[in-house]
Amino acid sequence: MMKQEEPGHNEEIISLANALRWDLGMDFHDKVIESTYADATDIAGKVVTRGDDRQADTVDSRVDRILTSRWLGFPIMFLLLAVVFWITVAGANVPSRMLASLFLDTGHPFLKSVSAAAGLPAWLDGVLLDGMYLSIAWVISVMLPPMAIFFPLFTLLEDLGYLPRVAFNMDRLFRKAGAHGKQALTLSMGFGCNAAGVIAARVIDSPRERLIAIITNNFSLCNGRWPTQILIATLFIGSAVPAHWAGFVSAGAVVFIAVLGIFFSLVVSWGLSRTVLRGEASAFSLELPPYRPPRILQTLYTSLIDRTIFVLWRAIIFAAPAGIIIWVVSNVHAGDLSLASHFIRSADPLALLFGLNGVILLAYIIAIPANEIVIPTILMLTVMSVGLAGQGEGAGVMFETDTAEGTRDILAAGGWTLLTAVNLMLFSLLHNPCSTTIYTIYRETGSWKWTLVSTFLPILMGFAVCFFVTQIWLLFTG
Repeated sequence: MMKQEEPGHNEEIISLANALRWDLGMDFHDKVIESTYADATDIAGKVVTRGDDRQADTVDSRVDRILTSRWLGFPIMFLLLAVVFWITVAGANVPSRMLASLFLDTGHPFLKSVSAAAGLPAWLDGVLLDGMYLSIAWVISVMLPPMAIFFPLFTLLEDLGYLPRVAFNMDRLFRKAGAHGKQALTLSMGFGCNAAGVIAARVIDSPRERLIAIITNNFSLCNGRWPTQILIATLFIGSAVPAHWAGFVSAGAVVFIAVLGIFFSLVVSWGLSRTVLRGEASAFSLELPPYRPPRILQTLYTSLIDRTIFVLWRAIIFAAPAGIIIWVVSNVHAGDLSLASHFIRSADPLALLFGLNGVILLAYIIAIPANEIVIPTILMLTVMSVGLAGQGEGAGVMFETDTAEGTRDILAAGGWTLLTAVNLMLFSLLHNPCSTTIYTIYRETGSWKWTLVSTFLPILMGFAVCFFVTQIWLLFTG
């Protein structure tokens, strides 16, 4: 049975409401809305910078108007990155030569003499010293100096507060590609080392966009690939023009390959975000931190210990077995030919379709653990397969020549042309990640499926691009 309301109960409520309205001077709902807008206006006044707000015109805001400008932001960004790359490459030359002299010119002969005195069997001497030791020595000599320069410079830009501005500038491009603006930071880190770039993708909160950043990071030219790009561009691209233009054209070719990598990263990000990783780009709320002086000790620790030594150690672990494989395939024979020679002869017809050769394919298969040993391996395999006398120290022993002309002569004897050089530069950009990066991708994703996608997608793209370039080349040259 329903309870009857007492007479006059509703009248009391209405009377009380009217009294409140009289006291407040307005409807209670309107009062709440007005209070909310007042609070929002107060907050906006504290955080929004207006053109006529003289107090907000600080040094930081004036610098930001330049660094994030629609017209100046990108040129300044590319100029700063170019300076970082130039300092890295130029600064690494001397310590790289010193380490190579220590490990290769001094350390290797000394260890060989110790091995001979100890009476080690020839095969064990070859596996340990000509294979494993030389592979590790090349990785340390080529990889350590650039990383020890690039990572501190990169961390310095991060400390200064500039890297968030890079993400701000690149955000529009990556959002159009269905990716996250912070992918620009992981892409930049990949120029030092792709494994470090993959780890840097942790700054992206969205699992889908983080996976896109991981898969596409290999399109950043890591420091292991810069020496190959610079050497080939100098020997073949620069030499194809007048001498006074050679340096400019060579540098331009390398920069073009690096920019092409960014382009492929955007294209693949766009494709993934509309197919297997379908989804809209998440909202990117980026707070631009104030500029601040760098913390030198923390910068050095973060860049040298957390990044350089960590990545180098992983590379050494994977480079050691690669050196053993190089020596074995070059010295174990099936019939009259070594295993390497059999592969080179069998792969040559297929490789020529892509403007490459069997030596290049074998070198990149063997050098999966470390891109740093590609050129020494190519030189060794070329001398072995062509039978050049007086070059190198024997089958399975990686080496580099003392002069650029010596390297060019060996490659020319192996049938290299300008087309071979162009396609090698493209294939150096578009091929599988090194084993250190592959392992890091698996650790970050926990998925063999995405690890395999990250590994084989660049290879398929590399062969497709090289095939296209070769067909266009043959069309115009006959």
